[in-house]
Amino acid sequence: MESSSTGTGTGGARRQATRQKLYEAAVTLIAEQGFSATTVDEIAERAGVAKGTVYYNFASKTELFEELLRHGVGLLTASLRTAAQETEARGGTRIEALDAMIRAGLVFIDRYPAFTQLYVAELWRTNRAWQSTLMVVRQEAVAVVETVLREGVERGELSTEIDVPLTAAALVGMVLVAALDWQAFQSERSLDDVHSALSLLLRGRVSGSR
Repeated sequence: MESSSTGTGTGGARRQATRQKLYEAAVTLIAEQGFSATTVDEIAERAGVAKGTVYYNFASKTELFEELLRHGVGLLTASLRTAAQETEARGGTRIEALDAMIRAGLVFIDRYPAFTQLYVAELWRTNRAWQSTLMVVRQEAVAVVETVLREGVERGELSTEIDVPLTAAALVGMVLVAALDWQAFQSERSLDDVHSALSLLLRGRVSGSR
């Protein structure tokens, strides 16, 4: 999973590259066999680094996983925000911004399917050490959608009757679940095809237009 920022200087860049390897190794292994069954030794071996390197970057396997969640959802949030900003820059409507965000979400999920599966699975689990972190990063992603929805209401593009927090959560959930279903059961369909289907749903259920 690519980083949204780089470290300062050669040392920072090197450490970021190492963390990148550890994130990729961890997400693949944990998606394959679960958090409890995955060991630090396996993560180090998959990443091609010494076990001590893992502990140099993270205090524990739990901290590594927690930072992985922050990192992954942070990338998703950034991609959603960029899609909205680019639509605004070219004079697009807020409905068009939401549509662009749906596509950005699909592109992210198509690029990082293992992380997405892991993230969705963790949303339904309780009593995890990283649950509070998960809720924070989830809200950061949903908040980007909430902002666009509120702007749409203010500009008269969307109904004042919509429940912004719930609608934002529903849109994010729609993209996550639809994308996972696409990859698991309808993999022959293209990203453009899936986006078109969700775009029609957005415009029919949210904007009320035909």
